[in-house]
Amino acid sequence: MAPTSEAGLSALLHRLKAAQRELLLNAAATQTLPSDGTIRKISELEGAIAATEAMIEEMRHKK
Repeated sequence: MAPTSEAGLSALLHRLKAAQRELLLNAAATQTLPSDGTIRKISELEGAIAATEAMIEEMRHKK
């Protein structure tokens, strides 16, 4: 597997945040609670966002 660049991780971070934002906005537009699946996906994205941010920070400290 090829090493991932900081630019690649930043692009991934942007996509993850956009996906999470879309889910949150869609959930906010309804009058009911989001489904368990939507809540789970938002939570999973939060974990992926945190992991990606941590990896970017780690790469910055290694420079």
